[in-house]
Amino acid sequence: MALEERPSVCTLDCPDTCSLTVTVDDGRIVKVRGSEALPYTAGVICNKVAQDTPAFVHGPQRLTHPLRRTGPKGSGSFARISWSDALDEIHARVTAVIERWGPQAVAPLNYAGPHGFLANDSMSARFLHKLGASQLFRRSLCGGVRSEAWAGTYGAVPGCAPELAEHAKLNVAWGNNATVSNLHLVRCIRIAKRKGGKLVVVDPLRTKIAQQADLHLAIRPGTDTVLAWALATELERLGVLDQKFIAAHVHGFEPFMARARAWPAARAAETCGVPATEIETFARWLADADPLVFGTGNGLERSRYGGSGIRAAIALPALLGKLGRGSGIVLGAGNAFAKTPAKLQRPDLAPPGTRTLNLCDMGRHLADDDLDPPLRALFLYNHNPIVVHPDQNRMRRGLAREDIFMVGLDVSMTESMAHCDIVLPGATHFEYPDLYPAYGHHWLQRAEPVIAPIGEALPNTEIFRQLAARFGFTEPCLRATDAELMDDAVDPTDPRLKGVRPSQIPTDRAVPMSAPDGRPPMLFENVFPATPSGKVELESETLAKRWGAHALLPDWQAHPAEHPLRLISPASDRRISSTLGGLEDSRAAPPLLMHPRDAAARGLKSGADVKLWNGHGEVVLPLIVTDAIAPGVVASEKGAWLSTSRTGQTISALVSADIQGDLALGACFNDTDVEVSAA
Repeated sequence: MALEERPSVCTLDCPDTCSLTVTVDDGRIVKVRGSEALPYTAGVICNKVAQDTPAFVHGPQRLTHPLRRTGPKGSGSFARISWSDALDEIHARVTAVIERWGPQAVAPLNYAGPHGFLANDSMSARFLHKLGASQLFRRSLCGGVRSEAWAGTYGAVPGCAPELAEHAKLNVAWGNNATVSNLHLVRCIRIAKRKGGKLVVVDPLRTKIAQQADLHLAIRPGTDTVLAWALATELERLGVLDQKFIAAHVHGFEPFMARARAWPAARAAETCGVPATEIETFARWLADADPLVFGTGNGLERSRYGGSGIRAAIALPALLGKLGRGSGIVLGAGNAFAKTPAKLQRPDLAPPGTRTLNLCDMGRHLADDDLDPPLRALFLYNHNPIVVHPDQNRMRRGLAREDIFMVGLDVSMTESMAHCDIVLPGATHFEYPDLYPAYGHHWLQRAEPVIAPIGEALPNTEIFRQLAARFGFTEPCLRATDAELMDDAVDPTDPRLKGVRPSQIPTDRAVPMSAPDGRPPMLFENVFPATPSGKVELESETLAKRWGAHALLPDWQAHPAEHPLRLISPASDRRISSTLGGLEDSRAAPPLLMHPRDAAARGLKSGADVKLWNGHGEVVLPLIVTDAIAPGVVASEKGAWLSTSRTGQTISALVSADIQGDLALGACFNDTDVEVSAA
């Protein structure tokens, strides 16, 4: 059979949401490369997707048939069953739970594996709402802190397009491991540097993007608020704040600066662990740069004061009046899309008073049985909680309970799937149609399947349609086709679609989500703050009402540490979160990076196995001694599966789920104190 090239979209957890060209040979994917359908992709994709997709789709780890557990939870002992038997057992056991405990004893345990509108949560949400199951606040695990900080400061509007970075005189990558997880922003930054622009990187680790920086501030994790305050104070000392812009467009300037002025460069340097001269240089470059582009990343949000750090950092362009005219902040891209989530997910189907649980608390709820009614049935999909949740060992104890019935949907047998009673084979994003927004750019894309589902695998939408039918639900919305779901996901009347229904968007070109004037969104040109005051809110009553009085202004306080080292967990160039972790190339334990001073103090050398531990768990990892990591900090990549570990634990075991951020109850992966010793 002749090779065929078919358009597709990468749905994995990355802000770039790339357009793809997939080469298919006799029903098998043999090659994947970037396409030009999305101009931002421009034919370039990451090595992970380019190299590992065939194995991800067709490898031996792929689930292709429904399974029933036959051994203890977590043992991986399963027997093949039919779809009919699987649906019958799910119906019988979930119905028994509802009859005994009520529908809120059932809950989803899902996050955002595939990022398409349909696979992420469409028919699944409708089914669970109709069932009356407990609901989840999911954004606490990742992204919620960033979204709340942005919306509280600028409102639910899009920041600038990442393409703007190509023209910046100064690009700032703050807490953004961009080379690994924001590849196309790096390309834009490199173009700017070739034109003479500068790059500043703020990160405790000298990442690949930091190696290319003109200035790298290797601050201590979680001190971002202090650094931003110091920069604001230094900019005021230099007399470069745009007082006219502030008077017209900034709310809360004086209370914000009252806190900032307590942190001049010299004091902040001691707390942040960087020389005062670097803070002063950064401030001068901010003052001189026109245009200026900020690209903040997820690493910035993963501490107690992550929301404060983001708010203080994104305040700096406003204080300088550098918004518009080529200057901007690469955040809030999801607000560029005309999403209609209530129409897609139908929360109106849920009974009044249905409770909402914090996703980051699910390990405790399962292990400690601290809810009334208790959780007795779970639908686990688009998620690998054992690997990615804080407090891994508590989550494992919860999932190991024999009195909790668990249904799992996935494309491979993860450690989490191994705890399920019934496992249903899900389709990969190459095997179903979907509609794709992005959280890192302003282009809407659609994809059709490039191959048929493998074995008996089914898309999430079809699985939950069949479940709805088996439970006897007759509402038309629970029988909606994928095309109808697409048309429910995005407002079909949005003028940017030019009369084309979302389900009919061409698959060979992306649709730009422009501002009303037809140009890319640009704050203070064609987009303006959507806050209650209509201004940039450095002081936010909205955030204070949502998250407590402490959230009125950015804040920071020192906290005592039980152990002397702080663990951070950057993204991997071999995995996307935990996706692809089941492939052969990803089964080696990620190393632990440690500064020479810290290694010498403990008598440790590169190449040795070391024990990384605290009161939550312990992990054995190979050590790399390097000055790429700041003193007092250690780093190991996130997303490794348990199979990489000889202790049966990975670094998620060391993270407390009970420490939560200042906004959105955020998980504090980078607020993890540890010690390291010889293994």
